[in-house]
Amino acid sequence: MDMKRALFTGMACAALLALAGCSKETVGGAAVGAVGAGAAYEYQMHEQLDELEAQRKAGEISEEEYERRKQEIKDRSIIE
Repeated sequence: MDMKRALFTGMACAALLALAGCSKETVGGAAVGAVGAGAAYEYQMHEQLDELEAQRKAGEISEEEYERRKQEIKDRSIIE
């Protein structure tokens, strides 16, 4: 597990522990909010990969540049 994922996991656990004393509705709402934020982040990563693919197909970037940037985007993803 790399440092970014460990930090993200730790922050998520801390937030859930902080809300443990709250009502079920509050904890559920926080969980839904966290899932929504994660989904939005992953959607943005997907859009970046699509744009990168379009640049490669248009010949704007080389195959090597495409692979390098694709890996950078995937490394930032919270889902493997």
